Amino acid sequence: MDRDVLRRLEKLNQLALTEEQKEDVLAFFAKQEQEIDKLYSVDTEQVERMVHVMPIMTVVREDVEKKLFTRDELQQGAPEATDGYWQVPRLLE
Repeated sequence: MDRDVLRRLEKLNQLALTEEQKEDVLAFFAKQEQEIDKLYSVDTEQVERMVHVMPIMTVVREDVEKKLFTRDELQQGAPEATDGYWQVPRLLE
């Protein structure tokens, strides 16, 4: 990151950093870029690609339809029901 990018980020995020804070931010990102460069320099040509660090086995249950309640059982808690539907007060006129 350079001063121009930092200036644009300051404006975009509506920040007002002091010169000392700007130097700290630039030093931080310079160090991060060095660490990233170290990672890119590692030869991974013979390393097998992986999606997860740990082996994951997804257990998927069979999708089976179950009727847990009947309509009448559910409507027992309704204040009013008409023709098998919940009756609710009108909100808009």
